[in-house]
Amino acid sequence: MTKETCFLTTKDFTILEVMRDRCLGQDDPLAPILKRKIETATVMFREDIPVNVATLSSRVTFSVNGRDPDTRVISYDKVTTPIGMFLPIARPRGLALLGLCEGSEFVLADVDGAEERIVLHEVLYQPEAARRDKEAMERMSAAPSGKPSLRVIRGALHDQPRLAPVGAGGFDDPGPSAA
Repeated sequence: MTKETCFLTTKDFTILEVMRDRCLGQDDPLAPILKRKIETATVMFREDIPVNVATLSSRVTFSVNGRDPDTRVISYDKVTTPIGMFLPIARPRGLALLGLCEGSEFVLADVDGAEERIVLHEVLYQPEAARRDKEAMERMSAAPSGKPSLRVIRGALHDQPRLAPVGAGGFDDPGPSAA
């Protein structure tokens, strides 16, 4: 068996610990998955989590047993929004995806012993990365004094071309003889 690695934010790790404490015992299908996730977790602050790791509220593309990829948002609990949009971590597949990096896989075994191989293809959106990007943009746009900076732009009337004067008989062009 290969060494499993699970990258979790401090918040995600805490949620998994609470879920483990609330498990109904060894018969709970999430208990072995939670145990594997917690034991192999590398816990990181949200500012340090790599952008290619699936965290809570991340939109991910994954496949199960090599079938066509599916895209979902990893959520905390059952959501009352359109079916097929979210994948809660209260379900084995959602829990399996949490903490995986792009290209890694997690193998689940159901009650009959049949294995299900879940591969994370891509993290399309990660809230932690989006937050870091937003904060970086705010730092770049802020003036050193803390005051907003203004840039004066000339109005459209300033740059209009000057018109040639028109005489009483039409266009005032003296012709080539004036040259």
